[in-house]
Amino acid sequence: MADEPKSLFTVTEEHLNTGLRGFPVGTVQTSFVDPLEGIHYVGYPVKELWDLDPEAVVYLLFHKDLPTDGQLAEFKAELARRAALPTGLHAFLGSLPQDGHPMAWFQAGLQWLGMVSVTGGDWREDALNVVARMPEMLANVFRLREGWGAPIESQPELGLVENFVQMMGVPGADEEKLIRLLRVFYVLHMDHGGGNLSTFTAKCVASGHADLYTSLSGGMGALSGPLHGRANQSCLEFVKKVGTSDPDEVESFVRNELANKRLIFGFGHAVLRAEDPRATIQYGLGQEICPDDPLFQTAVAMRERAVKVLKENPKVANPYPNVDAVSGTLLNASGLTKSEYYTVLFGFSRCSGIAAQIIDERVNFRGGKGVPIYRCKFIAEGQKLRHR
Repeated sequence: MADEPKSLFTVTEEHLNTGLRGFPVGTVQTSFVDPLEGIHYVGYPVKELWDLDPEAVVYLLFHKDLPTDGQLAEFKAELARRAALPTGLHAFLGSLPQDGHPMAWFQAGLQWLGMVSVTGGDWREDALNVVARMPEMLANVFRLREGWGAPIESQPELGLVENFVQMMGVPGADEEKLIRLLRVFYVLHMDHGGGNLSTFTAKCVASGHADLYTSLSGGMGALSGPLHGRANQSCLEFVKKVGTSDPDEVESFVRNELANKRLIFGFGHAVLRAEDPRATIQYGLGQEICPDDPLFQTAVAMRERAVKVLKENPKVANPYPNVDAVSGTLLNASGLTKSEYYTVLFGFSRCSGIAAQIIDERVNFRGGKGVPIYRCKFIAEGQKLRHR
């Protein structure tokens, strides 16, 4: 009798009710996180990708290779051809409760798009359509919910981010600065391995053969929580709470927060053991687009002094800034001052990476058979865990 394959992971009773943290579940082709070098997309560290066209990185996740100039131009043209929204979305969004959270509007928009335009099983076709149509759908969410006026005509030939910014028409915003920031923001937030809550949730929904739109809506529901995608909003609120950019005063604030057993938002990471390269990139971008912004100066002081204080505790595995530490501060400085929309911007980007992973799991893996429906095992309370 052939030997059974050795397990990569031995499950003990201590692992139960821990949120599946660290459990091997499957494989992923689009991205992985190195503890020191951070997120990689298809083998490329994000520090080599952050300033590329967002469409080039979407292409990379979908095709597993960076495009040539010709391939990129063709891909951009394909997305532009797919960008037109079906008639009726604006009226539907306008009927939603004004006080509903923007992420709930996002989910509703995805579900509506699925009801009127899902292909009925062509995962790649649906994925390309949703990536292409996201800018106009989400610009509608911003304008309708905020009462900024009639829709602005879509110009998809401008590019995903450029078109999104011009359709939002944020009052008082520096459009050039906002485009610069959101191009980088889009790339940095596009993917993060296969096991983060929003990606895993969406892939679980898709494993039951729900359509791509329903699956992405489930993923955005997961993203909307304060422990996941809403962290960027919390980090901006925390930076505002600090109230000073004087390094010594910042250090005193951090020590006081810790003494009162309160969290230091924007620092630490489950996998990383160094400063998140996505944070490093954003601090550098802040020096380019808003070096004199008072909140950005506070965030810079936090980068130095919070790390210093957190390092004093040997139990802190990672005292360094993560991707959320400064992103909200940069968005605020660029004119997007409504922090409840920051998770929407996160989802705008993350849907591309999730869609690419769903294509892999439904179409490419296991010789084209796809990954089976997810069905993890729960043990009855009090029952002993048995191993074969």
